[in-house]
Amino acid sequence: MTAPRDTPVIEALQVQVLTFPTDAPEADGTLAWDATTMILVQASCGETTGLGWTYGDAATAQVVTGQLKDIAVGQSAFDVPAANEAMSRAVRNAGRPGLVAGAISAVDIALWDLKARLLDLPLVDLLGATRREVPVYGSGGFTTYDHSRLAEQLGGWADQGFTRFKIKIGERWGSRERRDLERTEQARRMVGDDAELYVDANGAYTRKQAVRVGRTLAGLGVSWFEEPVSSDDLTGLALVRDSVTADVTAGEYGYDLPYFARMAPVVDCLQADATRCGGLTVWLRTAALAQAHGLQLSGHCAPHAHAHAAASIPNVRHLEWFHDHVRIENLLFDGALSPAGGSVHPGQDGAPGLGLTVRPEVAERFRACT
Repeated sequence: MTAPRDTPVIEALQVQVLTFPTDAPEADGTLAWDATTMILVQASCGETTGLGWTYGDAATAQVVTGQLKDIAVGQSAFDVPAANEAMSRAVRNAGRPGLVAGAISAVDIALWDLKARLLDLPLVDLLGATRREVPVYGSGGFTTYDHSRLAEQLGGWADQGFTRFKIKIGERWGSRERRDLERTEQARRMVGDDAELYVDANGAYTRKQAVRVGRTLAGLGVSWFEEPVSSDDLTGLALVRDSVTADVTAGEYGYDLPYFARMAPVVDCLQADATRCGGLTVWLRTAALAQAHGLQLSGHCAPHAHAHAAASIPNVRHLEWFHDHVRIENLLFDGALSPAGGSVHPGQDGAPGLGLTVRPEVAERFRACT
């Protein structure tokens, strides 16, 4: 679909691959890593540029340049859902789930940012707010952390006024169950009895193991049990949900809307990641789907990509203030949000779009050789 006459059009897409080493060795229940890669997209119309990004393999950038660029350029800069639909149709034979969906997501976020900037509005004002304050929770607590590193991280969030904290469990594919429980006990002592304590197993446990662990976690007041089993195991998620007192949650690996329709009946809270699911266009649709099932939606990682959209939906639960992504986004962007008091306030400064500006010297420093 071509843009109507006199409508601003998307004139260019640029993409960069940036790789940021972690500040310490990191691992969860099923994976270890020492760097995080961001694929940063800039969409331009005249002198105005919108920013979007995803986290994933560097090959995602090739999808943007090889599969999506020619589709997006020339589209109306105001009709973001039309561009999203055109990109989604164009990649049918390339295989949409995975890094292809990540590429679409990065472009879509950049287009929403571009539209809001063209209209000189914070994105939350373009979408329409249902709230001005969005709760966040501190997320990290990697299985590689020793007692002192965990205490330092949790204490840092507490000093900022956080009351919600999440750590990783399921170490080594669930083979260190006792240490998982010991670390959760430590975290409870560190954050105090009144704080909300969450755990994330990243799908490391078997079904019965997850139930056993979940029942023990209840004694520690754990209220959020993320991916106790693989998110592909919908039967297992339902079994665990019906057997433990903590809210069972999943959804971060959703790459299209039908995925969330299948998952909604088996979780207590739906998660979605705008940098994976198809951008803010699909994330907002997922929020409506969740609401239709009587569920809240929690934004997974990349908090600065989600904050404005989260403020526009009535059923947001919170955003994940994920250590890796917060560190990167604070380093790369001017205009990063403050989580003081355990919430963010997108659009409060009146800056257009997502309110972010790339620091070119930082982008150059971490540019990957591709």
